[in-house]
Amino acid sequence: MLLDNQDLAYLAEAIEASRKQLGFLLTAWVFMPDHWHAILCPRAPAGISAIMQLVKQRSTHAIGLPRHQSIRLWQPRFHEHALRTVREYLAAVEYIHMNPVRRNLVTRPEDWKWSSVHDYAPGGASPLAVDRVNLPADHNARL
Repeated sequence: MLLDNQDLAYLAEAIEASRKQLGFLLTAWVFMPDHWHAILCPRAPAGISAIMQLVKQRSTHAIGLPRHQSIRLWQPRFHEHALRTVREYLAAVEYIHMNPVRRNLVTRPEDWKWSSVHDYAPGGASPLAVDRVNLPADHNARL
């Protein structure tokens, strides 16, 4: 199922509501028509599985409700990758922001509305604000 702008807005709302409930940090993200990427930093007691379960439940309900149907929106599993160094973190942020360019949806990351790339630009704001984190200057430093 390909998601349209309204669906992506529902996904943003689901993530924001889940973030408020579970208290996790969201430091980078991109929504694509058929998937999404994010850097999530869980805070105890909620782990990544609980976060993903809640986001999937909320977004599936919100996106399916206007269609008056039950939908299978997300894969049962998700792909988790632990970021251990500043270098890995920065590479993941770039990978996320470049996703629309690699998929030939836009020529520049900032041309894609559904991305946190806007939060990283001076004076920019995305539809789903990110949490700022202070990173060590040493790219080999552990997170």
